[in-house]
Amino acid sequence: MLELAGIIILGILAQWVAWKFKIPAILPLILIGLLVGPIAAEFLSEDGTKWIEPIWNGKKGLFPGDSLYYFVSLAISIILFEGGLTLKRSEIKNVGPVITKLITVGSAITFFGAGIVAHYIFELSWDLSFLFAGLIIVTGPTVITPILRNIPLKKDVSTVLKWEGILIDPIGALVAVLVFEFISVGGDSGFTKTALIEFGKIVLFGTTFGFTFAHALAFAINKKLIPHYLLNVVSLSTVLLVFVESELFAHESGLLAVVVMGMVLGNSKLENLKELLYFKESLSVLLISILFILLSANIDIDDLLLLYTWKTAILFAIVVFVIRPLAVFVSTHGSKLNLNEKLFISWVGPRGIVAAGIASLFGSKLMKQGVEGAEYITPLVFMIVLGTVLLNATTARLFARLVGVFLTKSNGILIVGASKLSRLLGHYLETNGRHVVLIDSNQNNINKAVELGLEALNTNIYSDTLSDNIELNDVGYIMAMTGNSDINAYVIEKFGKEFGENGSYRLVTADEMNNLEKIPEEGLFSPTDDYINLLEVTRKYPAIQEIELEGKEHYENLIEMTRKDKYKIPLFIKDDEGELHIISSFNSKTGDIGEGFKLVYLGKPFDVEKVAKDDV
Repeated sequence: MLELAGIIILGILAQWVAWKFKIPAILPLILIGLLVGPIAAEFLSEDGTKWIEPIWNGKKGLFPGDSLYYFVSLAISIILFEGGLTLKRSEIKNVGPVITKLITVGSAITFFGAGIVAHYIFELSWDLSFLFAGLIIVTGPTVITPILRNIPLKKDVSTVLKWEGILIDPIGALVAVLVFEFISVGGDSGFTKTALIEFGKIVLFGTTFGFTFAHALAFAINKKLIPHYLLNVVSLSTVLLVFVESELFAHESGLLAVVVMGMVLGNSKLENLKELLYFKESLSVLLISILFILLSANIDIDDLLLLYTWKTAILFAIVVFVIRPLAVFVSTHGSKLNLNEKLFISWVGPRGIVAAGIASLFGSKLMKQGVEGAEYITPLVFMIVLGTVLLNATTARLFARLVGVFLTKSNGILIVGASKLSRLLGHYLETNGRHVVLIDSNQNNINKAVELGLEALNTNIYSDTLSDNIELNDVGYIMAMTGNSDINAYVIEKFGKEFGENGSYRLVTADEMNNLEKIPEEGLFSPTDDYINLLEVTRKYPAIQEIELEGKEHYENLIEMTRKDKYKIPLFIKDDEGELHIISSFNSKTGDIGEGFKLVYLGKPFDVEKVAKDDV
């Protein structure tokens, strides 16, 4: 009981430390696991036992027999399912081919390159060398996401790394499974046929079970066949059912099945998707915390001493500084990514929970079978995991600056509230080359925004999910456009510094628009129109117009006309370089307005001839 409670307490403590210092949680988790496991046994414990013993050894331990490996398998399935839920097809419009090549061509380069290097440096058998190579193919989302959250990058770069991290997990697992099956079979002449049959079964049953059960669960949720209070636990049990059933039909196909299931659900019109994500995210945090401490504690000091050689440093250097860049540059050849972006993607390739979990699983099984050299598998993979995480967590931000992919000015725009007004404005900004993200707690508004081709997130501004979202890395402007003035003020106060480094704006209130002296610097659009006025104009004239300006006097005349016509509301000044300036804040510091400037407004078009006569 004490050990189990200790693991949970230490795991959550490590998660808090990771959050506080903005580092991947895997780093403190592994260090704690090593401390309470092999380090405690060697240096701290009087009787030479570990403080936490994962496997039952007759006197103490948490998991008898193979129970630990079953727990690891089920836990990884839940973690991968949660990762699959976050994958959206809309995110890969520009980088889909790059991701496809990274998880196929890139994986092949890593597999063969790392296998050859491990064979010649550590003199492992070809079987074990390629098992090691298969395990380090994966770059885990649990370690990439915390790194990317703290670095403002172009959306394409962060999207490539995010999708690669999640999609490559089951691929690396499948490759490792095939090699493991080869070693178990004994490398006889029937291996090729056996491997192909096994691979076919894994793909067939994994995709079939994942796709079928995803649609079945979505149907049950949308048809209200599951009571709300059982929604999360039914979803969890379904994930475990899919994993186990797929495993029964094709051994090791469960990981693929749960990833497919998560992806299908994540891209379906599911009313309760947000609740599923919240629940699975909390569960994943707990499972990751437990797993990493367990697996690290399960390593023995003798395993760590195997790595105390110059060969380890050479292997690590070749994997990180030669093989990874080679895989990335070959996979991104002919893409829209520039040289600096390719260099950054090459640099960021931390390995995560799947590599560590499966390495521990297979390494122990092979050692039990008496396979020569199997004792190297787990410590070598842990070395790659810990080394890449430590390297990337400490240098990714600096490297981003050195290669010039660090966004010194974030031009993305976050619009809070996805009403018809916000969707109209978002579409206009998108057509003017700005990255726009709309957020709303109303799923109906989100669906309408997505139908228009806009990026929209169903989230609650009172939660912490916005701060954790790597898709918002390039956001530098925030516009609070809800119908609730208190919410708009809260958005500016809570997220202004994080997402509004270039400008934080909100709609004016009814009190402010009746007294122009009260108009705040963060006032959005016309200082004489609040949310109700904007919504009314949007309903009657749902269009954003532009009119050429001849100078400052012409601009002031047009503004005066909009004050007399409630169906014309000024929004922006577009300068001669296409840069947009918010009207109300622009008014207080109106600069020179010359040829090529435009007034951007909402509503009824100006009568150009009448405007010309009035100016005369």
